[in-house]
Amino acid sequence: MATHVFTSESVTEGHPDKMCDQISDAILDSIIAKDPDARVACETLTTTGIVFVAGEITTKCYVDIEEIVRSTIREIGYDRAKYGFDCDTCAVLTSIKAQSPDIAMGVDAALEARDGQADEDESTGAGDQGMMFGYACDETEEFLPMPIFLAHQLSRRLAWVRKNGIVPYLRPDGKTQVTVEYEDDVPKAIKAIVVSAQHGPSAEHDAIERDIIEKVIFPVIPKELLDVGTKYYINPTGRFVIGGPQGDCGLTGRKIIVDTYGGSGRHGGGCFSGKDPTKVDRSASYMARYIAKNIVAAGIAKKCEIEVSYAIGVARPLSIFANTFGTGRISEKAIEKIIVEHFDMRPASIIKHLDLKRPIYRQTAAYGHFGRKDLDLPWERLDKVEELKASLEDAVRGTDSSQS
Repeated sequence: MATHVFTSESVTEGHPDKMCDQISDAILDSIIAKDPDARVACETLTTTGIVFVAGEITTKCYVDIEEIVRSTIREIGYDRAKYGFDCDTCAVLTSIKAQSPDIAMGVDAALEARDGQADEDESTGAGDQGMMFGYACDETEEFLPMPIFLAHQLSRRLAWVRKNGIVPYLRPDGKTQVTVEYEDDVPKAIKAIVVSAQHGPSAEHDAIERDIIEKVIFPVIPKELLDVGTKYYINPTGRFVIGGPQGDCGLTGRKIIVDTYGGSGRHGGGCFSGKDPTKVDRSASYMARYIAKNIVAAGIAKKCEIEVSYAIGVARPLSIFANTFGTGRISEKAIEKIIVEHFDMRPASIIKHLDLKRPIYRQTAAYGHFGRKDLDLPWERLDKVEELKASLEDAVRGTDSSQS
């Protein structure tokens, strides 16, 4: 059998980079709830005692950015100075200006509209150039790779035991990491688990190690994946008291692999958080995931990665590429033909189909944007499966006819 190992990491909502993602998306949600057509590109930076919000926002409404920042940090759990960060006493600085008119003109009227050849769904141009990826596989019920799925589960459990007082000495910052061994591309065992959890200064390392293994790892990781060879690394430096923004500067968009597929699928480079859906970095990545997930669920392939590319101010994508890593039941060219037939990748169509002009983004800013059964996210729905199954049958029949 061919064997290999693959590792993915996750972070808790109290990680400084994730704090910034949540603040940026909380601001976006507050604005888009009042003004669905607002243009938002919101970046957050945080370090000891300071939160700095900057970006380009064009909107007709008013939101209290300082209050949004403080309430978001309070919900995360940094609500007292002894944690190294206090939502009530930190400084909140802002530097906001309107979206560049040079960008706005391409989003407001796509190249196709300016040429006089547009229909309604070509009224909106892509908010930037670039390539975006979506990925799905059949390793888990969530159509996520096993390593990132389990890493997220551990991070969420770490936050849950803290918030519910089960492990009362824990603090908001934390990271998890899972290494999975595969045989012939099928997950077989967990080789290593890393959990780094911020804690109070009086907590003893032995107690932390015991509590994390018994109350965080064992309730989350399937027993059949653990064996005597599984290695556990709990706070491997021996101490993690200084955490959050006091220990490490945070920045929006610095955890893009945590947000997506843990490194199993490629990434175009643009982050999601703080961006309204005219930014294809976000909306087209969601659409590509939606396509890939429905393709795998329809049995067309066991793994599927979709790449789509855009030019700023142009509605129609420049390219669409499907990669099934040798697992497809039909050729990738045939899959691309099915994608074009069933999915409209123009920005206005994506926004309309996935209903993206609403405040749904803050909830995605920690523990991943994909595979979230706890959330009703439109790009996670499997409402195209039956149509795709029918197209698969037609493609298979067409292949059989041509071969005969």
